[in-house]
Amino acid sequence: MTTVLLVDDEHLVRAGLRMILETAPDLTVVGEAADGRAALDAVRRDRPDVVLMDLHMPRLDGTAATAAIHALDAPPAVVVLTTFDTDDDVFGALAAGASGFLLKDTPPHDLVEAVRRAAAGDAMLSPTVVPRVLARVVTHERSRSRAESLERLDALTAREREVAVEIGRGRSNAEIGTLLDLREATVKSHVTHLFEKLGVTNRVQVAILTLRAGLVD
Repeated sequence: MTTVLLVDDEHLVRAGLRMILETAPDLTVVGEAADGRAALDAVRRDRPDVVLMDLHMPRLDGTAATAAIHALDAPPAVVVLTTFDTDDDVFGALAAGASGFLLKDTPPHDLVEAVRRAAAGDAMLSPTVVPRVLARVVTHERSRSRAESLERLDALTAREREVAVEIGRGRSNAEIGTLLDLREATVKSHVTHLFEKLGVTNRVQVAILTLRAGLVD
């Protein structure tokens, strides 16, 4: 069973999210919080697998709360769920350690799938966000050379590099396992090791690195 913490300053939004998530037999909501500080306390108390995080809240906003949660030992995955999708929101949340960024108009089925993927160590971005992430890499980070990115990837084993490339193509652990003829648990182990070797905290950062290196179109 995957446990979820809901963080939003609107009670009706939390109630709606709870109803959506608890239609899935493998998901359960273990707590709610109305602001970032309460969210941090709830993570320490309830130890959820996934946090659904709003961004614009009183006392402590979602970006700062995500960063604080990410700094904890064995932190849960944080998926941002918001009505705002400005570049500052998107890149601020991802830089803080969010493993996903979804808009509140995301269909219920996709929301449930995003929580499942986050719990499995995968990431999910709203379709409107993906082009902007890629554009940011191309237009704002050209100073980081292809050679530098390739040098970082050289720290990986051949199999870890294959997994990294498939992460860059947006594949989930299950899809990578099927493609490379590996058990999903083995893929998860490779992902953990390549995170450590590359010094990254989420799959989006791996995808950006493989894109800079020219390994993914």
